[in-house]
Order: sequence, then structure tokens, then C-alpha cells
Amino acid sequence: MTEIDVMTTAILSGADTGRRPAIAPDGSPVLDVVIPVYNEENDLEPCIRGLHAHLVEQFPYPFRITVADNASTDGTLRVAERLSREFDAVEVQHLEEKGRGRALRAVWSTSDAPVLAYMDVDLSTDLAALGPLIAPLLSGHSDLAIGSRLARGARVVRGPKREFISRCYNLILRGTLAARFSDAQCGFKAIRADVAERLLPHIQDTGWFFDTELLVLAQKAGLRIHEVPVDWVDDPDSSVNILATATADLKGIARLTKATITGRIPISGLREQLGRAPIQVQAPGVAPSLVRQLVRFAAVGVASTVAYLVLFLLLRTFTGAQAANLVALLVTAIGNTALNRRLTFGIRGREGAGLHQFQGLIVFGLGLALTSGALALLHTITAPGLALEITALVLANLAATVLRFLLLRGWVFRRRPATEMEN
Repeated sequence: MTEIDVMTTAILSGADTGRRPAIAPDGSPVLDVVIPVYNEENDLEPCIRGLHAHLVEQFPYPFRITVADNASTDGTLRVAERLSREFDAVEVQHLEEKGRGRALRAVWSTSDAPVLAYMDVDLSTDLAALGPLIAPLLSGHSDLAIGSRLARGARVVRGPKREFISRCYNLILRGTLAARFSDAQCGFKAIRADVAERLLPHIQDTGWFFDTELLVLAQKAGLRIHEVPVDWVDDPDSSVNILATATADLKGIARLTKATITGRIPISGLREQLGRAPIQVQAPGVAPSLVRQLVRFAAVGVASTVAYLVLFLLLRTFTGAQAANLVALLVTAIGNTALNRRLTFGIRGREGAGLHQFQGLIVFGLGLALTSGALALLHTITAPGLALEITALVLANLAATVLRFLLLRGWVFRRRPATEMEN
């Protein structure tokens, strides 16, 4: 299948992916490729000519190439303006300040294309990867796409120093920001414009950390990031200051970590606006992701049990066992229902939350009956100490937990078919 076939198939097959296919009005560009440049008068012309020729031959829809000049002090702007006069599809934006992130924000914020991309002027990445990069965005299958030099299947030529730095940086991202993408800094990325519109206002960095910040926010917002293994050859004449960039990146990681913890960035709001909904199962009687639900339910259950025991012990110091059990179980049941609703069964937003809590309280009542019955039976048989009371409660709670999962999954949070919901 040729690259043209891939693009056409991507557009035509996007109806059921969760995002609408990226289609622009007649004559408007479907794709806007940004080339950020600073003092690149020698590399700019061969880059634009090569990219333009590739898109004319391989991309079956209108496109635009935008040269974003970052306050160049050499002849870069003159070269860019001459190329824009020669090619109708080439435009130029001049910025008075430096910064790759600043350039991308400026162009992406004003572009009318539904798919936005950028690549480095040295064309270190083979242009054959451009089609696979943007096809899933055109179809609606994915929200962002990145070229990866670290993904399986990538072919990379570069020195050991930069290889080591790149891998260490991505390990740091995984350890500090729980990043699941493999390569944050490869200068070969694309994003849907509707997604960029929501994410860009929350991105603070204007330099090289812009890419990382964009990807972390996208991941936390529940967006789908598509990775393309690339053929990449290092540019030995690159003007990037590795030490300064690494220092700025570490500061960016610290700032972003703080912003997500303190809530300065509204992650939950972005997830509600942009996150992909759970898959709706069509096969009757088949429920989704049982193993994942069990794992998450177990984690919530452990946290609830610990909270329950702490509350019970605190209350037991000045009240009876039955009263302490009632209050501790009621408080943790409300939290348990809320956490399972969001984390285990993937239901977000306020719609139906009141009904879910009401049904959860019914499930709580059954759990209360089990634990209270266990306590009553224990006190009927003997005069137990605190240790024996706790043992009985833990065992009763285990039985209640199994019952709770079955009722939450099969009744409270059951996915109802659309026809049933409409009746």
C-alpha cells in the first residue's frame, strides 16, 4: 500500500475511533508543518525544497509549510521569504524572541489546519516516517504522534554521548513524571489542532522543554499518543547546547511536577474535556477489562480497609464496637464508591454520581450486615479482646469485599446498552 493509500484509508476509516476525521474545508490545508529556525540560512533552503517535494509527491491533500524564524541574526529570514515567494504552500512567521516552544505556540495557535506538525530543519528524521506520523491523527485514531529514536524498530546513527544523555533523560521522565512515551525530545511530532487548542494555554515553557510538557499533559489528560520508530541520523553541526538544555529540562521537570501536585494545571478538567471514554462493549454478557478492574478494585479495597481500621481504632477508644464499626464503615464506603467509580470502572463527570452513591450505600448496608453480624456472633460466643474483634472484622470485610465487587460491577456501574438507556 502506498503512502497515498494510507492517507486515504485513514480519512475514510475514522468514523468509530472516538475522534472525528481531520477534514478541512475545500482548499484549506489539512496539514501545517512548522520548521522552527534560528540562524539556519545554510540548511533552510534544502530542507524546504526536500520537504515540499516529498509532500507534493506523497501527501494527497492541501498542505502548508510554515517557517518560524526565531529572531535570526543572519540571512535566514531573507531565505525564508524568498522561498515563500517561490512556493505558494510556504509561509513565514518572524518572532522577535528565541525559543522552539515559543515558535510552535505562535504558529499552532493561529493555524487553520486540523493537523499540526513540526520537524527540525536539519531533517535528521527520514521523511518516510511523515506519513505514519500523521495518518492516525487524520483518522482520529490518535491525538498526538511522536517520532521515537528509542522505540523498537528505530534505526539511529549518533554518538555514544548523546545516546547516553537521551536515554538518561527519558529514564528521569519515567521516574519523576511517570512518562509512558519513549522519546520526548525527538524533533518530529504532530498533534490534532482541536487537542492543541486545549493544551497550549497550560504549557509554560518556551524552549526545548516544551515538547516534554506537552506530552506529559497529554498523557495525564488521557489522550492517545502514537509512537513511530524513525530512521534518524545525528547532525554533527547541531547548535544545541546540551548542558544548558539539560539544566533547563531538569528545572522544567521540577516545575511541572509541582504544578501537577498542587493542581495549578487542571488535569482532571482536561481529562474530562479530552480524555477518551472507556470502550463500550457490544457483545452481550461480556464485560470489559476484568483483570484491570480486579487490580484497581483490590488497590482501592486495601486503601479502604486501612482507612476503616484506623477510623475504627480511633472511634473504639471512646465508643462501643458496633457504633465505631458503623461510622468507620459508612465513611470509607462513600470514599470507596467514589474511587471505584472513577478508577476501577472509568466513570467520570457528575452525571449519575448521586444514584451511584445511593446504590453504593445499599451495598454498604450489606457489608454492614456482614461485619455487624460477625461482631454480634463473636460477642455471643465469647467476650473477645480487641485483637479478636479486629480479626473477625477483617475476615468479614474480605467476604463483604467480594460481594461489593460483584454488586458494583454487575449492578451499580454496569454498562447499559444505548437502547436501554434511551427507553
